[in-house]
Amino acid sequence: MVIAFLLASLMPWVQTKGSFFLVLGSSNVDEGLRGYLTKYDCSSADINPIGSVSKQDLRRFLCWAAVNLGYPTLADIEAAPPTAELEPIRSNYSQLDEADMGMTYEELSMYGRLRKIFRCGPVSMFQHLCHRWCGRLTPAEVSVKVKDFFRYYSANRHKMTTLTPSYHAESYSPEDNRFDLRQFLYNTRWPWQFRKIDELVRQDQVNNGISLTCNGPTETEISSDHGSGMGVPAANSANQYSGI
Repeated sequence: MVIAFLLASLMPWVQTKGSFFLVLGSSNVDEGLRGYLTKYDCSSADINPIGSVSKQDLRRFLCWAAVNLGYPTLADIEAAPPTAELEPIRSNYSQLDEADMGMTYEELSMYGRLRKIFRCGPVSMFQHLCHRWCGRLTPAEVSVKVKDFFRYYSANRHKMTTLTPSYHAESYSPEDNRFDLRQFLYNTRWPWQFRKIDELVRQDQVNNGISLTCNGPTETEISSDHGSGMGVPAANSANQYSGI
């Protein structure tokens, strides 16, 4: 970033232009939510065109642009596994963003909408995901994912105070300065909330999976991605336009 700002300052001068260049950022909204960025590095650009666009939407746009705008190379970019390229690519190893983060971009998008649009904390998010991911993950597995997300989110929330300004295209942007004015210091252990989640998991195990899980999703539920069981869905979460 230091070199980028140096070049942005020098290039107009070298070309004897009476203008200036802006340094663009490239972190998407899901990476900001997870805190998967370096403070005062990629968060320090002048403007970020994709700072509040989800990875899912970015990939859809690349597929659309490859066909409709006549840039077939964009399809290859979309198909490439996301990587920060912080380590050399070797024949038996490639650094992948989702492996480093411990969660997929699709999951991050889900967490972001539940956290911001539907105002879910750890317990209510856990209950909703037990409902939505019924038959795919057990409550114990859901609890691990929810805890991991909230640990990383709360530990990295302070980075949101320095995010690059961006056009807000998503309703769950975590940016602190202009969009999401929440506290940026949290107890990363979430003691009460995580104890409650553990209690619900134990209760489910005692009840032989009746309280939070189900015998398996129906074909309709799998295709609709809305799950079933006794988990609690977030209010209005079935409405895809909610929060937009």
